[in-house]
Amino acid sequence: MNLTRRQQEVYSFLEEYFEEQGTAPSYEEIRQGLGLSSLSTVFKHLKQLERKGYLRSPWASQKRALALVGRGRPGVRLPLLGAVAAGEPIEAVEVPDQVEVPESLLRGGECFALKVKGDSMIEDGIHDGDLILVKKQESAENGQTVVALIEGEATVKKFFRQGKLVELRPANPAMEPITVAADQVKIQGVVIGLMRTYR
Repeated sequence: MNLTRRQQEVYSFLEEYFEEQGTAPSYEEIRQGLGLSSLSTVFKHLKQLERKGYLRSPWASQKRALALVGRGRPGVRLPLLGAVAAGEPIEAVEVPDQVEVPESLLRGGECFALKVKGDSMIEDGIHDGDLILVKKQESAENGQTVVALIEGEATVKKFFRQGKLVELRPANPAMEPITVAADQVKIQGVVIGLMRTYR
């Protein structure tokens, strides 16, 4: 279906935001970015884009996530491998499911998605219930946000190697870092983006 001029402006704004930020804008950011009069106007345009097949929620949930489709940019289906803790480590459980994400969020290589539990990474914009996109690799540079296994339990933290020790640092001043011997940590991948969700 063809888009009206205003719908095209909304879609172009979303597309540029995804490419620059690696995540979806908030409804208020859309309103401000396009100079719209109210949030209800934002909802109206988003619903029209969804009805015309340019925008959709890529997984079933009570939360809302914005994902762009169309214009020669098909979504990519990634395995959803359960949940990862942004807090205390939790048991890593693989769930046989998939999610569809915009191709523009991926950077090549093998990728997968995880649902975040906890709020230890909130200062990096990673919130409880978000889906993080992870590029699979077994090593990381200092300062990168990683998914790591510690004795079979998964956590998402910032990675810092200090000699024979590894510090997994939260992005929440109320929480303490996890420091363990380097040989006790298995890097599963580096976080390359997230799908921000809305209640």
